[in-house]
Amino acid sequence: MIKTLVLGGGCFWCTEAIFKCVNGVIDIKPGYAGGLTTQPTYEEVCSGQSGHAEVVKINFNSIKISINKLLEIFFNTHDPTTLNRQGNDIGNQYRSVIFYSDQSEYEFFKDYIYRLNKSKLFNSSVVTKLEKLSNFYEAEEYHQNYFEKNPLNSYCNYVIRPKVEKFRNSNF
Repeated sequence: MIKTLVLGGGCFWCTEAIFKCVNGVIDIKPGYAGGLTTQPTYEEVCSGQSGHAEVVKINFNSIKISINKLLEIFFNTHDPTTLNRQGNDIGNQYRSVIFYSDQSEYEFFKDYIYRLNKSKLFNSSVVTKLEKLSNFYEAEEYHQNYFEKNPLNSYCNYVIRPKVEKFRNSNF
């Protein structure tokens, strides 16, 4: 069964590159969600004024991979304890966020975060926001498969590549 999950874990280039490695992920698209600007551009989102977060929309086969496993990957491949920041990327557009479509999804994600905090997996509390998904705007074409298309880019080499390699060497 094909299901969809929209996540923001900082830079969407990093998040896309990691989830492209996951068996059961059918399709992944970087984009923008959570703001008020209609059809936002990358520049508008980067300004921090649009209210949108950089996100990825993941279509996955729930028979091959569970939503719990996807959330485990999500929470372990970015810092969900820093508010509006991932490394040197600072601003509400880099917030840790999960978008839900209905009350049952909200309750599921809320419980998942509660259990994470209770487990003390992280040294600080998880600040990942839960936001109702109203719109998803696909990012401009040049953001699609950014890591694959730009292997010589310094951000790809110094930020994305180490994250992807760490993920590939993990037990996920």
